[in-house]
Amino acid sequence: MKTLLINGSPHQNGCTFTALNLVAEELEKAGIETEMIQLGTKDIRGCIGCRKCATLGHCIFNDIVNEVAPKLMEADGVVIGSPVYFAGMNGTLASFLTRLFYSTGDKRMKVGAAVVSSRRAGSVQTFNEINSYFTISQMPIASSRYWNEVHGYTKEDVMKDEEGVQTMRILGRNMAFLMKAIGLQKEREGLPVSEEPIHTHFIR
Repeated sequence: MKTLLINGSPHQNGCTFTALNLVAEELEKAGIETEMIQLGTKDIRGCIGCRKCATLGHCIFNDIVNEVAPKLMEADGVVIGSPVYFAGMNGTLASFLTRLFYSTGDKRMKVGAAVVSSRRAGSVQTFNEINSYFTISQMPIASSRYWNEVHGYTKEDVMKDEEGVQTMRILGRNMAFLMKAIGLQKEREGLPVSEEPIHTHFIR
């Protein structure tokens, strides 16, 4: 089994990376392969709603989104980490996730987890924002003993956040358990029955 970890921070070895790495360590202890994707300071534009991905099979903008898309589809789980900027995820990650999730296919029963790093506040809003990508994609969400967040201004601060560090460890173990349980059920009975989407809006 494999988990993709996406570091949305421009600081490749900072607070968000530290939190994600704590989760990865527990996943690897459980025998699950991990791969860290560093978005760093890459120039990633947002989705323009052209819907070309429906016919092309990939996003019309050929950048890291198209590099990561097949890795997401092959993975059994994904952990998305973001720093908090103005009580929300950073813009690069938002652009990346919107195009990645919009342009890829069936993600049912892949386990998702959000990890958030903040100096002080705004973490819960960011946590909920990331989880919205999972819930619209029929992806079960892995949880921990507390919301999946760490606090601090430096990676050294994060390691001093004992509750945050424990939260990441428990998240990794819970995610491994959930992935394995879903994997066994998929082997026995396959995925749940799917339905063609029904698209409505508020005037019809």
